[in-house]
Amino acid sequence: MRILALDTATPATSVALADVPAPRSAPNTVAIELRDDPAPGSRPNHTRRLLELMERVMARAGTGWSDIDRIAVGIGPGTFTGLRIGIATAQALARARELALVGVSTLEALALPATDTTPERAIIAVLDARRGEAFAAAWAAGSQPGRARPSFGPAVLGPKDLETQASEFAAGGLAVGDGAVKFAAYLRRSGLIVAPEDSELHRVTAMAHCRLAIDLEPGRLSDVQPEYLRLPDAEIARRP
Repeated sequence: MRILALDTATPATSVALADVPAPRSAPNTVAIELRDDPAPGSRPNHTRRLLELMERVMARAGTGWSDIDRIAVGIGPGTFTGLRIGIATAQALARARELALVGVSTLEALALPATDTTPERAIIAVLDARRGEAFAAAWAAGSQPGRARPSFGPAVLGPKDLETQASEFAAGGLAVGDGAVKFAAYLRRSGLIVAPEDSELHRVTAMAHCRLAIDLEPGRLSDVQPEYLRLPDAEIARRP
């Protein structure tokens, strides 16, 4: 199955195209990812780069829309604007091209490469939720995202709650994601190992979406919705 995947839940824009021949097997034959990672403090480039990256990935693979079997899109949790851009784009393309569409948890996609690298360790995926909070979910050692339910989460947590939740999870587990870097001190106090700051494991890759998408059952396009976990900032500001 040839899957085109995208994720815009974080400041990065990630697009991948992969042949996934059987459930949960690693992509082969075609496996291409292109991404845009803004400099720290810079605004995301989702609007400007998403379609461009999709076109470049397909061109590099020599693939046309008629060769695509399924689109996968990250549904978060993540930034509100980024999720809206990614999901709306995926829905529009699936509708126009009459393609199946599935939504993939961004936390599951973040955790999957770490479970490949260290299957003997528990994995906690942590994304920076801003406002001093983190989005987090964790999987026990030997279990895989998408196939096994998280041991906890997905949840939005303050740093102390993150530390408490993580300390009850599994000492010696591995923490990944930009939130793991930001809240590294809290996670280390809980007994977890944080991957080195420059590790690729901290980046959400749409290649993981391709692998997770093979197990998902497509439904109505409108069923693919963002997993926000909390209210948008603008709505909170309007509240008395």
